[in-house]
Amino acid sequence: MRRTRGARPAYGALVAAASAALLATLVTPAAARPDPAPGPAVKESRPVRSPEESRPVYSYGDAVRESVWVDTGLDGDGDGRADRVAVDIVRPRETAATGRRIPVVMDASPYYACCGRGNESQKKTYDADGRPVQFPLYYDNYFVPRGYAFVAVDLAGTNRSDGCDDVGGRSDIQSAKAVVDWLNGRATGYTTRTGDIRSRATTWSTGAVGMIGKSWDGTIANGVAATGVEGLKTIVPIGAISSWYDYFHSQGAPLYDANPSWLSEYVDSPEALARCGAVQDRITAGTPYNGDRTPAWTERDYVRNAAKVKASVFVVHGQQDLNVRAGQFGQWWEALAAHGVERKIWLSGTGHVDPFDFRRADWVDTLHRWFDHYLLGYDNGIDREPVADIERAPGQWTTDRRWPPRTAEPTTLRPAPGAPAGPGVLGRAPAAPGATATLTDDPGLGELDWAARIDTATPEKAGFVTRPLSRDLRVSGPSQVTVTATPTTATAHLTAVLVDLGPATIRDYAAAGEGITTLTTRSCWGASTPGDSACFLDTAARTTDVPHTVISRGWADLGTWADPGKERPLTPGRAYTLTVRLAAADHVVPAGHRLALIIGGTDKDLVDPPSTTPTLTLDLSRTRARLSLVGGAEAFTRATTGPAPVPVPPAIVAPSLTGVLPPSAVSGPRLPTPGAAR
Repeated sequence: MRRTRGARPAYGALVAAASAALLATLVTPAAARPDPAPGPAVKESRPVRSPEESRPVYSYGDAVRESVWVDTGLDGDGDGRADRVAVDIVRPRETAATGRRIPVVMDASPYYACCGRGNESQKKTYDADGRPVQFPLYYDNYFVPRGYAFVAVDLAGTNRSDGCDDVGGRSDIQSAKAVVDWLNGRATGYTTRTGDIRSRATTWSTGAVGMIGKSWDGTIANGVAATGVEGLKTIVPIGAISSWYDYFHSQGAPLYDANPSWLSEYVDSPEALARCGAVQDRITAGTPYNGDRTPAWTERDYVRNAAKVKASVFVVHGQQDLNVRAGQFGQWWEALAAHGVERKIWLSGTGHVDPFDFRRADWVDTLHRWFDHYLLGYDNGIDREPVADIERAPGQWTTDRRWPPRTAEPTTLRPAPGAPAGPGVLGRAPAAPGATATLTDDPGLGELDWAARIDTATPEKAGFVTRPLSRDLRVSGPSQVTVTATPTTATAHLTAVLVDLGPATIRDYAAAGEGITTLTTRSCWGASTPGDSACFLDTAARTTDVPHTVISRGWADLGTWADPGKERPLTPGRAYTLTVRLAAADHVVPAGHRLALIIGGTDKDLVDPPSTTPTLTLDLSRTRARLSLVGGAEAFTRATTGPAPVPVPPAIVAPSLTGVLPPSAVSGPRLPTPGAAR
């Protein structure tokens, strides 16, 4: 594993183990709408009455299983030949026999050989003749009997593909886009990796494609959609990246002591490793650790091309995902909304977890109806249902017709001094001119430590709290905190955190499983063969009782105050103003709890420290939070006036699992180690 700097000390098992690999509404498609029952081919011009849903009427055991190598038109490994990517396909034999064309569910991944997919880390397997036997996950088992083809693409440089993986760059995206083109008759496929015999998909494919995947796989779906490729009807990105710069940096502050090249090294096949050193060197040179934005980062930014997206988008993300952090879905969602892209969203309380493992039955049913609508054209009503599903407590979900709700309004809150030995005040009134707060960066402490110490004035943070709320207050959407700070050194990082201060039972997102526990029982989702089972280990919510819950976070390098694309040395003693973006979130702070804004320096384990240890003086009269609150300023005023409920006695809690023990024992999820989960 290649890193640009020395390794950081280990402090937990969750994402450290996962760092072995990265990231392990509505139009009717123009494609033909095949009747789900076997029979004669249906002509595209013939009106077809769509049933409510596709049915499992095709044989999975007798399905066609084949491999095709698609020409990407690139020569990433510099061998003088165009790279071909391996495409493993499983599709109903009955539709092939009758000449009926069918839509495609597609998962393009770098992980099929190196690391595996899903909670059980399944890999592709092949028989002695190289024909595919096992397709990871349940997409094939479930959708092929229902009249879909499933296509699993090896990104360039991985498994059986040519070329080199370039971590979200041109090669990665073209690897999958070329397959969409091939499925629509615009690219060339071959029956072997090096031969000349062509394979045509238009004899069996309608050209309607839905891309799906978690983490890196979902990231590729985002990137391909951002090309505007014809035929891609919908994407389902799960815990996916929308900008690789924002995976490795947050407003100039490095999030990991690494650059993308080590990911390429990890997923490349042994053959690719021998030929792709120059590609990895170019990635390293083009993605500097200092956080400066470069053309290499721009190439890997899909948000800038949101206007090109023609596919509908079904986003799934964990609000406590500290691998692919929640800011990734938020900026993508906003950009898509600005361009009128049809969207749906699920937000869970987990970390980096697939919905198959936190809400299985509802997820499979919803995904089935989503693909039926967008790929088969069935009018099943999913486009008229609530856009958002939000997990409020483990296993408890609410819905919204629109997200964020129309009543969510940007609301300015201001910090002000409080009692000398306690926290400051968070309210609507600005602080008096000259009011300040001071903090000294302590890389050994982080957001949970700060929250545990909120009622005590401590040197590593500045905390500001409301009074106990008299009624619920909902944060929904993106927020930001504008800070005016004077540093004592030439470098400084800032963290802004919103916290719900009050007891709750949450998914234990920092434990192994990131909010789920894997059981020993299995449930089956589709048809099986001896080499590819549709039965997967069941899961249950893993929960923990906490005295406070982080709602949203943001990090920034103060040196980017003038230019978000370039860090500049700071002048000690000079005041700088910077706006820290907080990740989009949806959280209800219950009556009786308090809302806190905490400003700190290095957020332990979540952002790398600066090269110095600065003390920062905050000008409170020029510092403010702009939160997206349902009901706006009026809701905040109502919640912070009137009698508050009688507080519930605190639960017995265990000592903190991060940092130095606070003055009194606290509990809370451990922060995961840096890296990238699959």
